[in-house]
Amino acid sequence: MKALQSVYEAKARFSSLLNEVREKKCTIVICRHGVPVADLVPHQAARNPFRVRESLVGAKYLCDPTAPLEKDDWPEALR
Repeated sequence: MKALQSVYEAKARFSSLLNEVREKKCTIVICRHGVPVADLVPHQAARNPFRVRESLVGAKYLCDPTAPLEKDDWPEALR
């Protein structure tokens, strides 16, 4: 749900708007003179890029990824 709030209303009700976003997981659009200027959205924790995905657990290389390719292994356009 996107609720539209003017800057004046958002400033006056900021604490209650934060609670609403946290509890309802909704987005509130803050407008200035009827034009959207900012979104108040629930926080999303940063994903750890080094965490192994469950789908990759147990995966194995079928070849050496550092070994050079033979000329015939390259696509024709890149030879």
